[in-house]
Amino acid sequence: MAIATPLQPLLRIDGVCKVYPKPESGGSFTVLEDISLTVMPGEIVALLGRSGSGKSTLLRSVAGLTKPTRGTVYSNGVAVDGPNPDVSMVFQSFALLPWLNVVENVEIGLESKRLSNQEVHSRAAEALRLVGLEGFEKAYPRELSGGMQQRVGFARAFVVQPRVLMLDEPFSALDVLTAENLRGEIADLWEAGHFPAQSVVLVTHNIEEAIMLADRVVVMSSNPGRIRGEIRVGLERPRERNSSAFRAMADHVYTIMTNPDTKIMPVASESRSILDISLLPHARPGAISGLLELVEEYGGPEDVAVISDRLRIEADDLLPILDAAVLLGFATVKEGDVTLTEIGRTFADAEVEQARTIFREQALTFAPMVRTIHEVLLSTRGKPVHEDFFLDILDEHYSDEEARNQFETALNWGRYAGLLEYDSDEKTLQSHEE
Repeated sequence: MAIATPLQPLLRIDGVCKVYPKPESGGSFTVLEDISLTVMPGEIVALLGRSGSGKSTLLRSVAGLTKPTRGTVYSNGVAVDGPNPDVSMVFQSFALLPWLNVVENVEIGLESKRLSNQEVHSRAAEALRLVGLEGFEKAYPRELSGGMQQRVGFARAFVVQPRVLMLDEPFSALDVLTAENLRGEIADLWEAGHFPAQSVVLVTHNIEEAIMLADRVVVMSSNPGRIRGEIRVGLERPRERNSSAFRAMADHVYTIMTNPDTKIMPVASESRSILDISLLPHARPGAISGLLELVEEYGGPEDVAVISDRLRIEADDLLPILDAAVLLGFATVKEGDVTLTEIGRTFADAEVEQARTIFREQALTFAPMVRTIHEVLLSTRGKPVHEDFFLDILDEHYSDEEARNQFETALNWGRYAGLLEYDSDEKTLQSHEE
């Protein structure tokens, strides 16, 4: 069997389709269509979708419990053909054997491992300790609450020490409080580095559950099940359900789930943020425009030192404005001389509305942070997004002061370009188109 490396996915799903026949009509029913997905070591991936999106069927295909009609599932680099030894599963129903006690239900998962009795008992004891069931080893399922029965289900999956743990809506049969407690304990185990699996695939229809646990949320459409896209959850762990960033992310995902036509922005796999946080020079559009008008007035190219003297500003204050002009494609600098590009000259000579249009096109092309903020706002279909959603992401990469400066620069550029509106009282952003 091949050994997974940091660059090799634990799971690779390649063009999987699943079609069931309909004997009564002689036709067929497609549950999954052209599903391709990878799961890397060290990540939790949530499959989020409505009923009929084939989430559980996909999970069973990965586990080798059902064979795809077309396509292949690779586990640890090897095609899955039968039960997958690299995974274990926790089901929505507790699926315990009522004639076995707790420890026997847990140990049954090790029967095929050919381990010594001592190793079996040791592993079972550790799995029960992880889920908080020490002292209940001899109890039978009928003597346990629903939450405790599901803990046995987790222990049974943990005991085989799988590469990938598959969770098929494991909290949905529990009452709200029990589900929240168990969900929190699973998150704590993962964050503490004590989790007995390298990765997790979680099937859920609960948006907050997906955001609380997952690193990536794969959104699926229904009838047939297809992957619409994925959302990278860039929130720091442990995650606070009541934080503004969490609420903004939940609102964003809710908008996507309730609007089937909403575009889901692709996110680079090497980034943990839904924003491109490439640095923006701190310059206001008016200052950029003024610089270009001055260079155009004097015919250019103009020496940077001469411009600094004419504008009566220090070079340190001029350079960010110049950097912004270069970033936006309005100017070039060579050997200390500033030369306007063709679009820069057009912008410098344009009337107000034409200048805004040109600035908008250049910002969307050359300022990724402005572009992705704009796309986030478009995806919410007019629903305002609190500024903390963006600031919390920027805080992961910059100091508090620089994060604020970056946000305000992007905000100024976006407002001037007519891409967004900002409510200073509510501190929310909204797409200008809405």
